Amino acid sequence: MCLLQHRYGYMKLTKKVVEALEAQATDRFYWDESPKGFGVKVTGKGKKVFVVQTRLNGRTRRATIGEFGSPWSVDQAREEALSLLSQFVRGRDPVLEKKAARVRGITVRELSERYWNEANQHKKSSTLDVERGLMKRHILPLLGERVVSELTTSDVQQFHQRVAKGETAVDEKTKARGRAIVKGGKGTSNRTLDLLSSMLSFAVDVDARPDNPARSVKKFKLKTHDRQLTEEELGRLGEALATLAASGVSEFAIAALRFLALTGCRRGEALSLQWSWIDKRNGIAKLPDSKTGQKILVLGEAALFLLDDIPRRADSPLVFPSSAGGTTPISIQKIWRKASKLAAISDVRLHDLRHNFASEAVSAGQSLYIVGKLLGHSQQQTTQRYAHLAANPVKAAADATSSSLARQMIGKVPAPDHSPE
Repeated sequence: MCLLQHRYGYMKLTKKVVEALEAQATDRFYWDESPKGFGVKVTGKGKKVFVVQTRLNGRTRRATIGEFGSPWSVDQAREEALSLLSQFVRGRDPVLEKKAARVRGITVRELSERYWNEANQHKKSSTLDVERGLMKRHILPLLGERVVSELTTSDVQQFHQRVAKGETAVDEKTKARGRAIVKGGKGTSNRTLDLLSSMLSFAVDVDARPDNPARSVKKFKLKTHDRQLTEEELGRLGEALATLAASGVSEFAIAALRFLALTGCRRGEALSLQWSWIDKRNGIAKLPDSKTGQKILVLGEAALFLLDDIPRRADSPLVFPSSAGGTTPISIQKIWRKASKLAAISDVRLHDLRHNFASEAVSAGQSLYIVGKLLGHSQQQTTQRYAHLAANPVKAAADATSSSLARQMIGKVPAPDHSPE
């Protein structure tokens, strides 16, 4: 810090003196004769700001009063400096008090901005995408303008109920061929409550409030929805997909749905899958994961055969690209609704294909440990360990499970081409 003073000591700050001060290459401070600690900072861009500086408990404390002429005059700023200095003398710190008051007065919307910037570095991008959706569609519409420090447990309970009742539900057009269909319900309400609770815990950490009122709010009890398809239903699903493919539906959408059924992977994992991540020789796909570093998806024989039959788009690295190419994946939700209706299994959700894969593996006698590996529930450490695992019982389980499902859907499982590319 440069404390530039008059050559005869501290200068007497007046309107004329302050107006005459010129900007330098860096910020400069000019200190008044009285009271000591009152001065004006001239920034490198010529902005002139009144300040007061002193020491409290062995530390230098500086408070900003305001900008010269808008609206502070020299005399007004000097009076404010005397008031602030008297507070410092009494042991109070108006700088910290002002900062604390500003933090305690922030709204949920303002807190959300700090939360995204400061509390989410450890989360996966896919998790952040989900949380941004919950924030945008549920939390901000209902609580965005509320002051964080004023929220009560009753407020959070009412919020939880309102989301469950569908008050934030919306169905709107988002782009040329897209829609945002947001539903309420108890499951959505519970997930949103988790996010709100995390935000309020962060608010406690930054002194925006003393406690977290969401912690004592009980979640809704949810019925488990693990729907396993019968062999007959799988056969109808396979026929429905074949019918849709013959009618001109995107071959990438049909292939993506078959891939989900034959691998048990998550929809996001499948739709983001790139050709360069697939190791056909070892029967695995190496999925980048911003949280753990890498995740291995073990591919059974039927899944590998399916991949052999999918054409590659020159304008996209994705296995299941959209018509736009690039890194935009194909949209499959609408096609899934058509397929499930055609197969008379409208109560089956797309995510149930993952549950069905696991159920099929368990029914075939695979251990829970092996099924956990198939679904990627256990964190792995290195690519070599994954490759070794894929060559042994987990790979065998993937082969058996995907082949069994493929037989039920299409009646046969041709041998895939494993030749190196």
